[in-house]
Amino acid sequence: MNRYIKNIGITGTFYTKEFEKIKNHKTKVREINESTVIKAFKGGDTEVLVYFEETEKEILIDDFSDPEDIRKYLGKKFL
Repeated sequence: MNRYIKNIGITGTFYTKEFEKIKNHKTKVREINESTVIKAFKGGDTEVLVYFEETEKEILIDDFSDPEDIRKYLGKKFL
């Protein structure tokens, strides 16, 4: 299952994804475009972790989440 992270902070929002690097056994974090996340989310087998930087609150949203939660935290584009 693919996992994307939506970071919400004072300056705005951005999406990231963690990649495991086999050679040095490190994880790389890269910024991803919103359109890529929407495409993967609509395709299925994807979950998005919504992370609020000020309160450090985390909410996990996947394909089976309530449509109201998806609309509230991710936006209408994800439905």
